[in-house]
Amino acid sequence: MTLIRRTNPFDELFAVRRAMDRLLDDDFLRPRSWRPATLGAEPALDITTTPDELIVKASLPGWRPEDVEITLTGTTLVISGEMNEEARREDESWILNEIRRASFSRTIELPEGLIGDRATATHEHGLLTLRIPKAEEVKPRQIKITATSDAQPERELVGSGSAG
Repeated sequence: MTLIRRTNPFDELFAVRRAMDRLLDDDFLRPRSWRPATLGAEPALDITTTPDELIVKASLPGWRPEDVEITLTGTTLVISGEMNEEARREDESWILNEIRRASFSRTIELPEGLIGDRATATHEHGLLTLRIPKAEEVKPRQIKITATSDAQPERELVGSGSAG
């Protein structure tokens, strides 16, 4: 028996369409690494919690600690910063000027029960780390289980049944 394979005329058309889509895709023509940094972009954050504190880490490469401001009001945390343009001298002429000066602001609602007065912040290698201690009333506590009076008669029954 001879098999006859018929080709679909639209297969080639769809293949060309997929190739054109890949060619015109923004990431193909201009990869992310080629794009300029967005002015005013919010920093990436990691927020973790331990039994004793809440830890907020913000990625701030290129930012100096004196250019960043942290405000904690109630449960609202605001991390903001502003970098000013460098002063230009009259005897300089620019060949390329790509380093941008920008500002950002990031507002986060935090859980209740934090002690903002005892918060500490460090900045190392472009990573801002904010540590906010938890109040004693919101820290997890170990609760011991005690036997109730209902369990006592049951033990006595078990004990008396084995003696007789």
